[in-house]
Amino acid sequence: MRTVDESTDGHGRDTIPDDTATGRAARAGVPTIPLPRASAAPGARAAGTSVPAQASTGIADLLRGPVRSARVLLSVPAAVYLAVPTPQGPDVVGVLTSDAARLPLGLVLFRPSNGRPVVSVPSGAPARLGGGRLTVGDLTVSAAAWWDPRPKLPTARPALLPEGVRQLRSALYGEGVPHSAFVLPGLPGGPSGPLAALRGAVRRADVDAALRTATRLIGLGPGLTPAGDDVLAGVTAGLVLLGHPAAERFGAGVTGLANGRTTELSRALLRHAAAGRVSGEFAAVLRGLVGDGALAPAIATLLATGSTSGRAMALGLCTAIDLVDRTSRPR
Repeated sequence: MRTVDESTDGHGRDTIPDDTATGRAARAGVPTIPLPRASAAPGARAAGTSVPAQASTGIADLLRGPVRSARVLLSVPAAVYLAVPTPQGPDVVGVLTSDAARLPLGLVLFRPSNGRPVVSVPSGAPARLGGGRLTVGDLTVSAAAWWDPRPKLPTARPALLPEGVRQLRSALYGEGVPHSAFVLPGLPGGPSGPLAALRGAVRRADVDAALRTATRLIGLGPGLTPAGDDVLAGVTAGLVLLGHPAAERFGAGVTGLANGRTTELSRALLRHAAAGRVSGEFAAVLRGLVGDGALAPAIATLLATGSTSGRAMALGLCTAIDLVDRTSRPR
């Protein structure tokens, strides 16, 4: 899924830096708790002080819980990711700049990336998390505000705007291009490929067949977040947030498959997707599809995320929409 790509800024996207706390969140359609101007202003930090950030409620238990040791997975200009051991298994927390993809496992700083790593530490370096703070190298971050990565939709089974769905599909697949011709770099194409199998499951309205396709997609593709995982994250989150009756079973199946078959970061993002927690960019598209916010810029921002990540997530969302329409709604 290329949410992180070593050849890019760490999230594979070129964005316009935004030095304000509210501007970046507003574009992503994410509600936040405003901070006093003095607290939100970026600037040099004194030794021993904590840098404020907007924290996802998806990591609240880890951040507020007991202090525990962690290790650095990756440090790049747009993010530093930590692997955190928990009784339930390893988890991942990220410190993200304001122009990075707004992932549900992140603390978002009030500054854009500046071409240097968020903190100059190597992979494997020690870190600590808990007691309201995250410390890695000479960087200490604490939550000055919280944001909810699970988008608030009108009902448990929201009705999507038909024209909005057509707009999403047109932007993803292209005008006049058959869905069968859609390909993602890093994923096998053709009639025997996993995307074709997924399309076939949707045509038959067969959620179990779609879940079986997950065995072919999980971990498929290069990078810390393979494209196959991004597709599955989009399907899983879409089914959960659109109220499909098999959503919990599908999410449990996908997260179970992820154990030992893909990267630590990708496993964590799939677990968040199974709980309906998604990136701000994905959430903005869903909200636009129910008439809450401008849809066209939200789609453009999602599709521009990463080298393949946003397109793969959008494909997963379209797949979820089709499964919901074919299997749980009156025709």
